[in-house]
Amino acid sequence: MSAEEAAEHPAFLKLLSALFYAGSSFLITVVNKTVLTSFSFPSYLFLGIGQMVTTIVVLYLAKMSKTVKFQDFDRSVFLKIFPLPLLNVGNHVTGLASTQKLSLPMFTVLRKFTILMTMILEAYILRKTFPRRIVYSVVAIVFGAIVAASSDLAFDVEGYTFILLNDAFTAATGVYTKKKLGDQELGKYGVLFYNSLIIVFPTILASALTGDLHKAVTFRDWAKVTFVICFLMSCFMGFVLMYSIVLCSYYNSALTTTVVGAIKNVAVAYVVALNGGRICQPLQLKSTMMHVMASEVLTLIWFLQLFEQSS
Repeated sequence: MSAEEAAEHPAFLKLLSALFYAGSSFLITVVNKTVLTSFSFPSYLFLGIGQMVTTIVVLYLAKMSKTVKFQDFDRSVFLKIFPLPLLNVGNHVTGLASTQKLSLPMFTVLRKFTILMTMILEAYILRKTFPRRIVYSVVAIVFGAIVAASSDLAFDVEGYTFILLNDAFTAATGVYTKKKLGDQELGKYGVLFYNSLIIVFPTILASALTGDLHKAVTFRDWAKVTFVICFLMSCFMGFVLMYSIVLCSYYNSALTTTVVGAIKNVAVAYVVALNGGRICQPLQLKSTMMHVMASEVLTLIWFLQLFEQSS
C-alpha cells in the first residue's frame, strides 16, 4: 500500500475490515460445505446464482431507500467495471466447485497459491514492489503447499484444476477490485451491484443450457426446512462475503486481503474435522494438517509484517 493510502485510512479500520472479511469467509465456507457436501446439493452454479441475486436485491433496496448511494446505470458502467464481472463469475464457479470436490485440508493447502499469484499481479498491474523477506515468506508458504499436496492420497484431477483456477481468479479479482475502487462514481456499492447484475443473467443461461438448473430445481431436499435454511444462509453470506472483500480491499491492499483469507482457512478445516466432515484418512489428516499449520504460522508472521508496513 502506498504512503497516501496508508495515511488515508486509520489502522483500526484496516484491522476491523480484515477481521470482518475473515469471519465472513469462515462462515460461508462452512455453510457452503454443508449445502454441497452434507446435503449433496448437485449444483454449485445455482448456489452461486442465489448469492448473486441476493446481492442485487439487497443493494437495490438499499439504494431505493437512500441507505447507500452509487452511480445509476448507463453505458459507461460496462467500461468502468470490466473485466471484474468475468473474473467474479470465474471465482464464484471454481470456488464452489473446488469446495465440493476437495477435502478441506487440501482446499486449505492449495489456496496458498493465491498469495503468490496476488503478489505477481500486484507487481504487474498495480506496479507494487515487495521487501525480500516477504518474497521469501511466499516461497516458503508455496513450498509447504506443494509438499502437502504431494501427500494427498485422494488426488482428484478435476478438484485440483478447479482450486488452481480459483486461486488465479481470486488473485485477479482482488487486484482488479482494488483498482476499480479508485473510481469515485462507482464506489464500493456500485462495484458490488453492477458486478453481480452483469454476470447473473449469463450465469442463469449457462446453468439452464447445461441442465444444471434442472438438477437444482428438482433436488429432493427442497421440502426439508434445515436444507432451505442452510441454502438461504449461503445466499445471504455470499452477499456479506463479497461486501467484506470489497471493504477489506478498500482499506487495505489486495495482498493483505488474500493473506487474511489464507489465515482463516485452517480454522475452517479444524472445525469441519472435529464435527465429522469428509476430510481424509487419519494418517493423511495428521500429515496434511502439520503442513497446514506450518504454512499458517508463516502466513500469520507475514501478515503482521505486512500490516505493520502499511499502517
